[in-house]
Amino acid sequence: MLVEDGTIALERFHRERLFEGLRQLHFEIPAAMGPEWLTDEVLRTVRKNGMEKLCRVRLQIFAGGGGLYGGDVAHPGFLIECFSLDAQVIRLNENGLVAGFATGLNKSMDSLCNIKSCNALIYAIAARQALENKWNDALVCNTDGNVIESTIANIFWIKDEQVYTPPLKDGCVAGVMRRFVTAQIAVTEKSLDRETLLQADEVFLTNAVRRIKWIGSLREKKFGSGYIHQLISTIKT
Repeated sequence: MLVEDGTIALERFHRERLFEGLRQLHFEIPAAMGPEWLTDEVLRTVRKNGMEKLCRVRLQIFAGGGGLYGGDVAHPGFLIECFSLDAQVIRLNENGLVAGFATGLNKSMDSLCNIKSCNALIYAIAARQALENKWNDALVCNTDGNVIESTIANIFWIKDEQVYTPPLKDGCVAGVMRRFVTAQIAVTEKSLDRETLLQADEVFLTNAVRRIKWIGSLREKKFGSGYIHQLISTIKT
């Protein structure tokens, strides 16, 4: 989560996604974890660390009380961490990101695929491939071979001034910034094969902390950012 000037950005979307995920994973949610719980606990941690101005917060909820998990312990424990953040991270990048396709990795499209979880091995290996290839980020495909997201963000593309993004059923994480963007502007959900992506006019990524970042190149393809800059004035967090 992004905290700026003592406020959790996209707080409602974070809270709704969190509790939907807990229900889907069969957690027993204590009464103390009410609607205000997330806000109170996160901001208390941020204030204690003196990071109210700008920081990134990671909230993890887990079952099993730190011991062995046999499927019968559904009472949650939680951990909150906050990290300092450079203001440049949340601004639209001046230079386009260099991206590539992750190889040997295909995300399944099962009932858990949209949950933001710690099961991040695919993304970790894709990020390693990006580092080895000197890319800024790597794009991840599903088991059908369609592009669904990057290692840390949802993906959107623009063709003839129409904005598109892969549907959740294709396996991407249900990102809160993705949800916010699709609520602010007209977006068509459509499966994204590699050829379609390489024929796009512009491509951008969304992430709750980094907000919007545009991709400048993918393989030999160069993308512009003119229409993305227009959209930024419409999409305000």
